Amino acid sequence: MFDLSGRVAIITGGSRGIGLSIAHGFAAQGAGVVVASRKPDACNLAVSEIAQAGGEAMAVPTHMGDLDSIDRLVEATLERFGRIDIVVNNAANPLGVPMTEITPQIWDKSFTVNLRGPFFLFQRCLPSLLASDHASVINVISVGAYIPAGNTAMYSAAKAALLSFTRSMAGEYGPQGVRVNAIAPGTVDTTMTRNTGPEAMGRMADLSHLGRIGHPDELVGAALLLASDAGSYITGQCIIVDGGFVPPR
Repeated sequence: MFDLSGRVAIITGGSRGIGLSIAHGFAAQGAGVVVASRKPDACNLAVSEIAQAGGEAMAVPTHMGDLDSIDRLVEATLERFGRIDIVVNNAANPLGVPMTEITPQIWDKSFTVNLRGPFFLFQRCLPSLLASDHASVINVISVGAYIPAGNTAMYSAAKAALLSFTRSMAGEYGPQGVRVNAIAPGTVDTTMTRNTGPEAMGRMADLSHLGRIGHPDELVGAALLLASDAGSYITGQCIIVDGGFVPPR
């Protein structure tokens, strides 16, 4: 049920953290994986690791704030594989700025990567998704979409908007066979989280029912469920993978 053989997945932010874990997980289930991230060296390293593990992958350096870069990502994928079955919108810009210090320029930088990029990647991939018998889109949001976010209010607001788009995409294209869902990670041991500092990480860990921070690999199961035939009757939903972070808050 979780077999992805013959399918092609684009994974943005796929060179590290949650995106890299999902890329490995999908490749292990037989998918051809396209690793899209800003830094070419990181993309190439991820592809090398996947290949060493026996998977098939290609690197396409991509800036999700640049629509031309998104176009090149789609074109390169179709040139190599001839199809797109799965899109994982995972890349994000975690700008943390107090509300009093948000400027129009900072606003644009945050929403361009966190919301505009994922939407237009979906739009550019839509013809290929409509042609697939197994089309699945996974938008990686955040538990921040559900709770007060303080200095990360812009990031959380963009993720909440992406959740709204997820539901609209699912409603519009479900009748045509395209499933669209979201995953909301809680506190996960990624570069983004480590940059908050050990004290903040400790506080976030204590807020979950499990009393710890998650590992990126712990997001793979939810992603595989939503991408594969195991989740063939799931669309318009959000799976919260947070160790119980949201209920205590």
